Amino acid sequence: MIELFNDREVEQMRPAGRFVAEVLTALRAKAAVGVNLLELDALVAEMIAERGATSCYVDYHPSFGAMPFGKVLCTSVNDAVLHGLPHDYVLADGDLLSVDFACEVDGWVADSATSVVVGTARDEDLRLITVTEKALEAGIAAAVVGNKLGDVGFAIGEVARAAGLGINLQFGGHGVGRTMHGDPHVPNDGRPGRGLTLKPGLVIAIEPWFMHTTDAIFTDPDGWTLRSADGSRGAHSEHTIAITPDGPLVLTARD
Repeated sequence: MIELFNDREVEQMRPAGRFVAEVLTALRAKAAVGVNLLELDALVAEMIAERGATSCYVDYHPSFGAMPFGKVLCTSVNDAVLHGLPHDYVLADGDLLSVDFACEVDGWVADSATSVVVGTARDEDLRLITVTEKALEAGIAAAVVGNKLGDVGFAIGEVARAAGLGINLQFGGHGVGRTMHGDPHVPNDGRPGRGLTLKPGLVIAIEPWFMHTTDAIFTDPDGWTLRSADGSRGAHSEHTIAITPDGPLVLTARD
């Protein structure tokens, strides 16, 4: 079911968005050569406890997950492109790290993701991150009252195609509100003028993710982490936004 939220409810979502943004800012500062993924997860768990918030991930067990996720953060490194399950891995120089975080604050959920290079960056990795961020910006810019959901997907897909990247449609954005994943599904490609009409009060997560040389993925033996089929690296960018008469409101905007 697609929910529309009133102005008061959208305002109540702001603290969740700010907290998610604060966590990702802290993670970008913490991620460095020699840091263990489990340290990053522990940092976020501590921040959640201090805020009195609730993790959206620990007990999360959708049909595509082998078991409840069990951690508070997704950490995807190099060819791990989505849903990376934190494990005993020490970040090395040149690693491409994507972190995805969703949390509930005062009954409202926000969801966001970002990608960074640890230590010495490869030009192609920086380019990939830039493309995902530009695609996110394009998708957000298209998320205006009266446009269609296909306009959002098309805007994202155009950026990927211009960069020569493939687009995987198995996973994409989604509705957000009282729960982390709701309707509608927000694909990273689409046909302009098609699909759901965007109305004030719709809150969605837009999340482009691309890989260097493929659009195919497989599930790691851990039952959660999704990896590129050819070993190429991936990057992921995401924001939670509200559709308003004044344009898209980015609830998870980082300073």
